[in-house]
Amino acid sequence: MPDHLPRRQVLRTAGALGLGAAAAGALSSTAAATPDKLAAMSHHAHGKLEIHSEKFGTTPDGQQVDVYTFTNGRMTISMLTWGATIQKVVTPDRRGRSENISLGFDNLPDYAALSPYFGATIGRYGNRIAKGRFTLDGTTYQIPVNNGENALHGGTIGFDKKVWKAKVVKTGKAIGVAFTYVSPDGEMGFPGELTSTVTYTLDTRDNLRIDYHATVAGKPTIVNLTNHVYFNLLGEGNGTIYDHVLQLNAPKYTPVDAGLIPTGDIVPVAGTPFDFSKPTAIGARIRGDHPQLVVGRGYDHNFVIGGHPDSDGMRLAGRFWEPEHGRTIEVRTDQPGVQFYSGNFLDGTFLGIGNKAYRQGDAFAFETQHFPDSPNHPNFPDTTLRPGQTYKSTTIYSFGTK
Repeated sequence: MPDHLPRRQVLRTAGALGLGAAAAGALSSTAAATPDKLAAMSHHAHGKLEIHSEKFGTTPDGQQVDVYTFTNGRMTISMLTWGATIQKVVTPDRRGRSENISLGFDNLPDYAALSPYFGATIGRYGNRIAKGRFTLDGTTYQIPVNNGENALHGGTIGFDKKVWKAKVVKTGKAIGVAFTYVSPDGEMGFPGELTSTVTYTLDTRDNLRIDYHATVAGKPTIVNLTNHVYFNLLGEGNGTIYDHVLQLNAPKYTPVDAGLIPTGDIVPVAGTPFDFSKPTAIGARIRGDHPQLVVGRGYDHNFVIGGHPDSDGMRLAGRFWEPEHGRTIEVRTDQPGVQFYSGNFLDGTFLGIGNKAYRQGDAFAFETQHFPDSPNHPNFPDTTLRPGQTYKSTTIYSFGTK
């Protein structure tokens, strides 16, 4: 997603959180390749599964925010209870040199005031809703707009700005954290009390699995949960992702208007710069004059995942490969779509982990999802959740080298 708010709008958001400049500071913070090569991702069993937590900071209203760090002896993941956020993903390259490949901050005030959703769990509704408005069972609901005239990622104070409850999850082959947040009826204008649990687990084969689970009480609602981790396989802050090679399992995509709202059309990628059916460098066509690239300032579009699901309901969404150091990511999901965002709105106006400025094209996001603005497009997959129903979804990021 552009997933970027202009600085003055970020500060307005901070104000909505009670985080003006002074208050925010008062937070206590402690190239092409062959498909068979792209598919050759190495995953091996590793060392002991371990996890620990420590205080990361405190919100102005006194809520403690913790960071949970878990490892399989090869990879290490750090996550915050603030926004159920992936802060760091430390993984080795083909020579065994480990580096953090996830964009983020080393302190809570920056997450609260500046973050363009770095690593956050997104809800109630990931991506955009046109004019922040939708109708369900004859009743029209209004979500606060925070992206031009549209609502983005759940409105002005989405799930990314909430402190989630955390519980350690450990099995013989995986370790991680289950995060839970209860969103009251009417929060950000959404109907029904929504209870969401999102479980992040790292297994011994370098798979980061995300399991989403939600139920609603009282009234039906709409739900579209995702995670907004930003990756750079060179290491965060180490240059652009334009030489990363991408292969997408997506024969179609949903074009957008000037406000990045889907037009309602679902069109083939064939013959366009959106065709990544063969491994292609992300930057190979990004500066072209295709109208959709101009509107998005690059890639910021929902792709329709193709193929048939396996016995677990999962399909390949895409593969990424960074040729210089050899890191790879393969993404599988049971969702119908994925938002591929090429970091177009990162502008170097703040410093991330390691005191590095993040600039345009310095990361990509790959958000598995239902389509943007689905409640306003009857031809899109339905995102309605009713009392008595259970929302379930799974996405797996598999890390490796080649």
